[in-house]
Amino acid sequence: MSSNRMTVARAMTECLKAEGISTVFGYPGAAICPFYDELYDTDIKHILVRHEVNAGHAASGYARMTGKPAVAIATSGPGALNLITAIATAYMDSIPMVVITGQVNTDQIGRDVFQEADITGSAEPFVKHSYLLKKPEDTARVFKEAFYIAGSGRCGPVLIDIPYDVQLAEINFEYPDTVDIRSYRPSSVGNGQQIKRAINALADSEKPLICAGGGLFTGNGAELMRRFSELTDIPVVSTMMGLGAMPTDSPRYFGMLGMHGCKSANYAVNHCDTLILLGARVGDRAISAMEQRHDLTVIHIDIDPAEIGKNLAADIPIVGDLTLVLGQLLEAVRSPMTHTEWLAELDANRFDKPITPAHDGYVNPKQFIRTLDKALPDDSIVVADVGQNQIWTAANITFHGGRFLTSGGMGTMGYSIPAAIGAKAACPEKEVVAVCGDGSFQMQMMELATALQHGINIKVVVMKNNYLGMVRELQERGYQNRLTAVALDGSPDFTAIAAAYGIESVLVDDPEKAEDAVDRMIASDKPFLIEAVVEDFQKTIL
Repeated sequence: MSSNRMTVARAMTECLKAEGISTVFGYPGAAICPFYDELYDTDIKHILVRHEVNAGHAASGYARMTGKPAVAIATSGPGALNLITAIATAYMDSIPMVVITGQVNTDQIGRDVFQEADITGSAEPFVKHSYLLKKPEDTARVFKEAFYIAGSGRCGPVLIDIPYDVQLAEINFEYPDTVDIRSYRPSSVGNGQQIKRAINALADSEKPLICAGGGLFTGNGAELMRRFSELTDIPVVSTMMGLGAMPTDSPRYFGMLGMHGCKSANYAVNHCDTLILLGARVGDRAISAMEQRHDLTVIHIDIDPAEIGKNLAADIPIVGDLTLVLGQLLEAVRSPMTHTEWLAELDANRFDKPITPAHDGYVNPKQFIRTLDKALPDDSIVVADVGQNQIWTAANITFHGGRFLTSGGMGTMGYSIPAAIGAKAACPEKEVVAVCGDGSFQMQMMELATALQHGINIKVVVMKNNYLGMVRELQERGYQNRLTAVALDGSPDFTAIAAAYGIESVLVDDPEKAEDAVDRMIASDKPFLIEAVVEDFQKTIL
């Protein structure tokens, strides 16, 4: 690109265009107004959220569907600070994001002026890197590096904080074609000797098992994993973040593992002799159902060396890009493998606990999700919030080419609706459904306005039981049923809330109503809300 004289604010928009950014999510304020003024003259679509944190969550949903860094924007002080929860959520789940925040003038930094906050310092534990852009001439380099860092290695959020006066400064702008950061060299190809060790271990294994993690959704990792499973005849289980990497109806798939997982997956993990972890952190909720064993060989493959062996000791660690490493493994397999007896053993231990019918005036949430699942197109995107609704959805939705999005590592309530907005903005042709509880819905229901304003036709399911259900469950089990601050008395009529936004909705308080309600929702070409009334004593344990 030839050199041009322009303000930093305009240069920021040129950087976004150079990175192929067509949609951004944000909430303006005084300290970021020069940049917003320049956005006015571009074709970049700005989606105005109703709370800054949801700009981050919407960018997360967008990034997870495109596989590329998405952009969230806020002003200085409280605007920037409101983004921290979304930044941390993206960091824990390795979502590529570039966060742009306005800052007070450079000569005011550190003087506690109006709406000043040290956002780079505040967000430091939750970003891959952060920049306080004080030198106008560094703009192009900083943006180029930020997008590169966010979208390479273990993906994650990068923050660019830009003072007001810097945005107004004029520079000679030229966007670099390449980036070279000497201190940042993420691994890509796996070590050849470790690849051989892994293949030899699999050749000697009688009961190998693949654990599919969220890292498989980078590039074409999921497709390569499925090919590897087929070639080696190795069964697959998944973490919650890995749901959808393997089709649910595959004869080699045995479900989600962990404390909220299914018995067949946990049986497989506790009876395998070789466990291959693909892009999985093996967090505490996944590892809690695993027995301590000394006869297990663990092969852990991840782009981030810090994750390997952190929660589960690895016998054969392989650091590298999953897409490349799986390609290496596929090339190294000398001949197709068979594990007929092992698969037969796992088939014999599939468990499908029957669903107890709900009492009059309620629906069973597990059955409702299954009803929703049957009606959804195969390529649908389901976004679950956090709490009981997350577990019910993860355990009862099936995958035949669609995606499952949720906040896994941070467990952030209020994630589902803005993330669904971002996912739908990225994939307008797909059906996108957000599932949330009545507690989490009230943290994000203002974003219905965002969906309406921008013509983003998401569907919303609210599981209503008048409690913070997961916390109540913990208090029942661990605190002698001393229920404290978990009743949601005073909650509004959610169908009336939908009506106030001009959104069609339906109340489902009887199993007989569920199928018709779901069909109406899926058939609608506009935002739609279902309020599903759930008994307050429903549990997440399957």
